[in-house]
Amino acid sequence: MADNVPKIRFPGFTEPWEQRKLGEMASFAKGNGYTKADLSTEGKPIILYGRLYTDYETVFSSIDTRSGQKPGSLLSKGGEVVVPASGETADEIARASVVMPDGIILGGDLNVITPNQAINPVFLAIELSSGNLHKVLASKAQGKSVVHLHNSDLQTLDVVFPSLDEQSQIGLCFEEFDALITLHQRKLDDLKKLKSGLLQKMFPKAGETVPEVRFPEFTGDWEQRKLGELAEIVSGGTPATSNPEYWDGTINWYTPAEISEARYVYGSQKKITEVGLNNSSAKILPKDRTILFTSRAGIGKTAILKNDASTNQGFQSIVVKNNIDPEFVYSMSTQIKEKAERVAAGSTFSEISGKQLGKIILMIPGIKEQQRIGELFSIIDNLITLHQRKLDDLKKLKQGLLQQMLV
Repeated sequence: MADNVPKIRFPGFTEPWEQRKLGEMASFAKGNGYTKADLSTEGKPIILYGRLYTDYETVFSSIDTRSGQKPGSLLSKGGEVVVPASGETADEIARASVVMPDGIILGGDLNVITPNQAINPVFLAIELSSGNLHKVLASKAQGKSVVHLHNSDLQTLDVVFPSLDEQSQIGLCFEEFDALITLHQRKLDDLKKLKSGLLQKMFPKAGETVPEVRFPEFTGDWEQRKLGELAEIVSGGTPATSNPEYWDGTINWYTPAEISEARYVYGSQKKITEVGLNNSSAKILPKDRTILFTSRAGIGKTAILKNDASTNQGFQSIVVKNNIDPEFVYSMSTQIKEKAERVAAGSTFSEISGKQLGKIILMIPGIKEQQRIGELFSIIDNLITLHQRKLDDLKKLKQGLLQQMLV
């Protein structure tokens, strides 16, 4: 950026940023002597390099892992910046966090940077993890199956920085972003945990005919049925890609790569024509009654169609019959997937046929109880989707601001 000035600044700051080698602005050390095997429920708080890959925090203000202290351990004094010394990819290793409390054991495979008074540690961690400096740091990571960074790599980095006051403002801004992201991540994790717990309790366990938790107005045993009795299993197909008349039409045509964790899908990336449909084994699947089910490697990814569509041959779609609630059947996706994977494991290829899928045994209640259960899990999934979207938007906004507020 021209003249070392970012595009966005806090009011009152106008001076160009200064550039210096990181080696001139900090001292360096290496964490040592600890691995995952040393972790315990008691002892002193400890950070290992894996913490930087799991939580992606700019500031470590609380440490929940512990270990007994060994002689010669490196302990934090508060304000150290830690960078992984090893990792699986160059991109993930090129990140940094600040250890704010003192007395924390800094374990193995950590490069430890202690900034001098010219550089704010939070600002430095943000720079190392973002923007141009992140790319430069990633380019220095060397290795094949495991990549490494050394303190000597860090010392040669050209750090561009403003006054301490401006550094502090930038650091506080992104600490608040991280706190908001952490809040939404926690809500998302809690919702997923709630859903997982309810799925275990609201469906009968193996060998039983009633669930542990039930809406109070329902009694009586659930019935054992084959999936093929509850729904028609429909395979897909692909029109010839060499014929342009078959493509860029108006008919949705899904591939397994388009199915993620979303409960509903509304439109496919590729579309086929009526001619393409009629000249292939693809079939029209009805909206609101079809559960897409991937049948090859990556078995069991599911979604409910909200518009009529077709699929390629990577699916065995479940078209639910009129006396069965599709939302309820979708809520059984996890157990259908587990049973399908067991069947596929005995095949030469990791794939399940429509005939095999139709033979899967499920336990189902009456239609009214199906509808209540389906409605409950639909509400939970909608909340999960909402929090995931907020989380993604916050991360995107943060990344956009980082590009604008750093040189």
